[in-house]
Amino acid sequence: MRTIDHWINGSLVPSRSGQSSPVYNPALGIQQAAVGLASIDEVDIAVAAAKTAFRAWRATSLSKRAEVMFRFRELVVSRRDEIAELLSLEHGKVPSDAAGELARGIENIEFACGIPAMLKGGYSEGVSSGVDVYSIKQPLGVVAGITPFNFPAMVPMWMFTNAIATGNTFVLKPSEKDPSVSLLLAELLKMAGLPDGVFNVVQGDRVAVDRILEHPDIAAVSFVGSTPIAQYIYATGTANGKRVQALGGAKNHMVVLPDADINMAADAAVSAAYGSAGERCMAISVVVAVGGVGDTLIDAISERLPKLKVGPGTDPSSEMGPLITGEHRDKVASYLEGAAGEGATVVVDGREADLPEHGFFLGVSLLDNVAPGMSSYEDEIFGPVLSVVRVETYDEAVDLINRHQYGNGTAIFTRDGGAAHAFQYDINVGMVGINVPIPVPVAYYSFGGWKASIFGDSNIYGPAGVEFYTRTKTVTSRWPDPATSSVDLGFPRTR
Repeated sequence: MRTIDHWINGSLVPSRSGQSSPVYNPALGIQQAAVGLASIDEVDIAVAAAKTAFRAWRATSLSKRAEVMFRFRELVVSRRDEIAELLSLEHGKVPSDAAGELARGIENIEFACGIPAMLKGGYSEGVSSGVDVYSIKQPLGVVAGITPFNFPAMVPMWMFTNAIATGNTFVLKPSEKDPSVSLLLAELLKMAGLPDGVFNVVQGDRVAVDRILEHPDIAAVSFVGSTPIAQYIYATGTANGKRVQALGGAKNHMVVLPDADINMAADAAVSAAYGSAGERCMAISVVVAVGGVGDTLIDAISERLPKLKVGPGTDPSSEMGPLITGEHRDKVASYLEGAAGEGATVVVDGREADLPEHGFFLGVSLLDNVAPGMSSYEDEIFGPVLSVVRVETYDEAVDLINRHQYGNGTAIFTRDGGAAHAFQYDINVGMVGINVPIPVPVAYYSFGGWKASIFGDSNIYGPAGVEFYTRTKTVTSRWPDPATSSVDLGFPRTR
């Protein structure tokens, strides 16, 4: 059985805790590796390596840090196929999903390549006689990231690219369900010229997470995952004096107005609901059909679903892969049985699909007549289940979304520019798409939801990431006024 190690101070380090967790091939349903789970002592060793490396890395020039990011970007691009293969092997992503994840991750590396422009401070000359004031941005020190299973390459890049480029050192705790990509990224960073100790990976479970949250030498923690864990991360980390950005769960609604292009909306709903098997926090979970558009929209979505091929990532024709574990698949499937019991209509039941014999597969599912209060509406299912809620008016649709506990992403499909403009104003959600089903911001903006989808006030990556990983120092200086000073400058003054 293959074992998956830590990466500490520039090299692979086998776990010494004696504890491990299985890593499955979701498309085959079999264990393919075991990942060592870090003890408290092993986390401490990684943090110590990062702390030792910080002094020299902080002193490294901005141009040299940018050079490392440029080389890292080229290495990731050149090894794209290898990374995608790992994503498929441990997560189950099909080729299109793996390619999309890498493309969005590379965007964040490219943003970090421009870090010299992001770290410019301000300068005010002559605020008083002979007095100047200026501000500078400086790194925090050792920072950490705790990342989810659904994007094992992209989400770490949301964090460590900006953190390292701004002069911090980094400790990553990836998901134990698909940990191998983190080690390949560590190798590529070293090949790009990143000094040992600047980037470290500790594999682990809650033991590692709690030690990261408590460790006195870690200044900040970034997290993406479910809302209950995000709330715990935020409360525990801040109680220990750390900066924390904690992004939680979602229940993203897509509003379809009667004037919308139905084919465009149906295509968008299918790709946004079932891409990556629905295991993404920006997946469309609920379509809100306004007015009389419901029947037409249900028909348009339904006729597309048999054409969506479910299969392993090793098959280039597969459009949706398996879920991450058998346990998670069974949990998602339970919502189909529960929905019927609560009064919803199961239009397409993924449990009845023609699926591969082995693996953690579940077919695409479509529910109609879903209503607030039903589990299928309130919960983050995190799987290939799309619910349709019917309302009569635009105002009802907005009220429905604004009353939901989550506020991560939303979208509206319409030809009416006035309705679209009103929607972006009225809706209490952090990321809004207009005829765009998954409005994930490009890397030079920042990602973050509202309400129970985020804890604290810091979004992730982009400008918000630079702010999170730096702190401002303001310097007030006084020097002799050159116009009146009698100091011998060694050359004649001219006026």
